[in-house]
This record gives sequence, C-alpha cells and structure tokens, in this order.
Amino acid sequence: MKMKGHLRKMKVDLQTPVDYSLVLDDQLLPLNDKLGEPLKLTHTGQIHCVACGRLTKKSFNQGYCFPCVRSLAQCDMCIVRPELCHYDEGTCREPEWGDKHCMQPHYVYLSNTSGAKVGITRHTQIPTRWIDQGAVQALPIMEVSSRLLSGLVEVELKNYVDDKTQWQRMLKGGIEERDLEALRDEMFEESEREIEALQERFGEDAIERLEYEDLVDIEYPVLEYPKAVKSMNFDKTPEVSGVLKGIKGQYLIFDTGVINMRKFGGYEIEVEV
Repeated sequence: MKMKGHLRKMKVDLQTPVDYSLVLDDQLLPLNDKLGEPLKLTHTGQIHCVACGRLTKKSFNQGYCFPCVRSLAQCDMCIVRPELCHYDEGTCREPEWGDKHCMQPHYVYLSNTSGAKVGITRHTQIPTRWIDQGAVQALPIMEVSSRLLSGLVEVELKNYVDDKTQWQRMLKGGIEERDLEALRDEMFEESEREIEALQERFGEDAIERLEYEDLVDIEYPVLEYPKAVKSMNFDKTPEVSGVLKGIKGQYLIFDTGVINMRKFGGYEIEVEV
C-alpha cells in the first residue's frame, strides 16, 4: 500500500495502548497494526508551510515558513516561554488568536517522561499534550486563568522539579514510576509563598490547587525499545525505512533508528507499507 501527502503531527487517542495514526493532509494511516512490519517513508523534496501553504526550502518551528514565523502569534517566543506573554501589553501579533488560545484556562501538571517534570497546557489539550511528550504518568495539579499565569507558576515550580524531557532517555523505555501525588503535595508546601504572591497579583480565584485529580497512566504501543537511540532526519536522509518496533510521544521507533514526526510538519512524504 502507498500513500502520499504532507505530514502533520500524529493523531493520538488515549487507549491502552495509545492509538496512533499517521496524518498526511486529510488522510489517516492507522499505525498500531503496522508494528513488526516494514515501513518506508520518503521525502519528495517538497515542503509547504503548515499555516499558509507556501512552498518553502526550509521550515521553522515544526512546519512554518519564515514569513509566518515572523508574523503569526503561534510562532512568537511566548509560545515556548509563556511567562513572556505580552497580550496584556497590547502587543500580541494576533489578538483574536490570543483570545482563543492564551486567554483561556490552562493546567499546570506533573508528568513522568524521562523522569518527573512540570509542564503546562490548555485545558483542551489534555491528554494529547502528555502523550506527545511520551509521558507514562501525568497529574494535573493546578488550574489557572491564562497562559501567562501558567508560565509564571511553572517558573516557580521548576525550582523544585525539572521542566524538560530527556528525549533519548524517554525513548529507551524502562521509566520508573513516580509518586506524583506525593511530589505535588511537597511542591505545594515548598512553593506556597510564591503562589500566594501570584494570587495577590492576579486574584485569589486565578489559581486553583487541584488536590483530588486522578493520576493518568499511559501505555505506548512498543514491541521493543532501542538500546541506543539513533535519530533519523529527512533533511539528511530523504528515505527512512525499517521494521516499525514502536511509537512513543511523536516518535516512530524503527529497528534502524527513531524519527520525530512532529518536527517535519509540512514535508511531503510518500509512505509505503
């Protein structure tokens, strides 16, 4: 079977294990039942911006052309560092986009990816955000009123726990379980003064501590984890192929290496199963 189209990040569904589909424009290729089979992905050389569709020689920020990176709010630095959100200063590139995506409730969460970490996400992106990061456990710990505030809370909490995932470690599997509820309670106690200061600034109701949320366990469709992680890249090797051994986060795990599918949004790919 052959398919052709432009990549988007893989579609995920929280099941046991997570159900994955490769997205090529408006086509979906279910992947879980392809485990253990040969799979070949070939980049045709064409890249189209995921926002405007413009043909581009190089993409940025997981699929955008350079003009869109310069003009779109979703490509601004505050997307990576939400504590720098400048919507309230009246300088947002796209205020309507900011209304929809930034001035909305956000969750601060703990997850276990390559170890315990703190992160943030919009309420509409749970549990997709956790799956995309390769988390094996996740726990919402706070609900806040905006993206800016979620970033400011995260800045305080990363004094006590990491905010990054070691992706090579995540892909090797064997991640030990963590008691995220106990870690949450410990962080609530240690950060109480800083969080209260933010409540004084933004309002008492702007931050809600979540003490009774259920821990979410996530299992991935993996037959075999790699002992050594070899990264593959369409820019260096247009053809990526091998036996599909697993899927975790936004990575395909082959017997020949791993590839981050989200990184190559907008790349035109031919898929042969």
